[in-house]
Amino acid sequence: MASGVAGRGLLGATRHLWTLVGIIGVGWAVGAGSGTGDLSGSSLYLFFTTLLLAVGLYGSTSEISLREARQDLRLLLLAVTVGVVAKAALIALVLWLVLDDPAYLVLAVAVAQIDPLSVAALRDSSRLSPRGRTVLSVWASFDDPVTVLLTAYTAPFALRALNDSAGTSGTSSTDGIAGAVGDDLLDYAAQLGWNAVLVAVAAALWLLLRRTRGKDPARWSPATQAVAVLLLLALVVTAGGYTLMLGVAVVGLFFRPPTLTRHLGRISRGAYVTAAFTLGLLLVAGVDLVYGLVLGAAAYGAQIVVGSVLARKLDRVDRVSLALGQQNGVTAVILALSLQPMFPEAVAIVAPAIVTVNCLHFAANSLWGRLQPDPDDPRPAPDRPPLPSARPVQPDLSAGPGTVPLWKDLDGAADPYWKEPAAGPVPLDPAGDDGPPRSALAHLLRNVPVVDAVALDAVGETD
Repeated sequence: MASGVAGRGLLGATRHLWTLVGIIGVGWAVGAGSGTGDLSGSSLYLFFTTLLLAVGLYGSTSEISLREARQDLRLLLLAVTVGVVAKAALIALVLWLVLDDPAYLVLAVAVAQIDPLSVAALRDSSRLSPRGRTVLSVWASFDDPVTVLLTAYTAPFALRALNDSAGTSGTSSTDGIAGAVGDDLLDYAAQLGWNAVLVAVAAALWLLLRRTRGKDPARWSPATQAVAVLLLLALVVTAGGYTLMLGVAVVGLFFRPPTLTRHLGRISRGAYVTAAFTLGLLLVAGVDLVYGLVLGAAAYGAQIVVGSVLARKLDRVDRVSLALGQQNGVTAVILALSLQPMFPEAVAIVAPAIVTVNCLHFAANSLWGRLQPDPDDPRPAPDRPPLPSARPVQPDLSAGPGTVPLWKDLDGAADPYWKEPAAGPVPLDPAGDDGPPRSALAHLLRNVPVVDAVALDAVGETD
């Protein structure tokens, strides 16, 4: 078994899983003891859970390195668009075979995303490279709003199918995300427009702060940073109240007050704990264990298929880790809450599916970690070929009158400093034209090609 980083990653994943199960158990106990019943019809409860989703989206996108994300922009765009639709289609196919009810195929969309809070909680213990972590963070952040919108688009059609199968002509309540977005194409376009308005307002406020208080947010005064945090809080609350998930995810890419970003990890973990507690409250109404297991297994299998295809150009570790990266959490909880008024079995099926997905994530990544070598273990250096022996230095001696060394070109073209010796032995110069007699060493160095006139003069001066 690998140790070091792998051990810490396995320990972190174990602690994460048991913490999730424990908090869900506490939520169930509180719900059963207090008799809260079904809270999905409460508008305040729905707003609270949607606000948790907004916090999770902002926390995930605010930690993304835009410079690194540009390297895989095409992959990320495919992941949050084609990838989400492909995963939902694969999960829906499995549910079609098991449930045999087209109305509940909308549940496939509810678990097709990767939960950003779960990704943030396990990011440090992951074997992913910095590039792979960026891809997973962006993927988990931006497939949430796409999934929310896709759920809102498909829910009205699924509701009509449910009413047709039940033989009723009326429509059920449209509370929740589907009701907030609407069941008309004009309402969908309006919802996207309000997301754009939220982003535009946030960008204008951020530019105003930078122009009036300095371009470097780290040098802002505490009062200015407090104002920035309050403005951001207002934006997040607005996004939660009006279900502007796509907008708050984009805001996290640029609106980053340093005072808040330093504590963002704790805020994200707190939101994750709160979401797990709310999931426990949902279990009081009962669970559909068989269908939940099928939905969870289908969601994890769909991520393996789609993730392997989309990440095929990444290195092996990142490719496998992304394929095994499916997790569900607060987003699936919120979507289950939103769908509960229209689909009475939504919570009972989605709740155990969330636990199933996280258990499969733990088991698969633990096995993958065991199969990998420990990066902390020292590895022997590869054998290197012996260095070539030094070339012997050829003596710079003339073989006789009118000859040149054999290792030189006959015309001396290879060395511009080469001077062909005279027809006989070069006599010593007892007294040069402009100075004292040169030494014997200077005379011997005269024919050395790497020595020029400056070197000869220096030797003459030292002697």
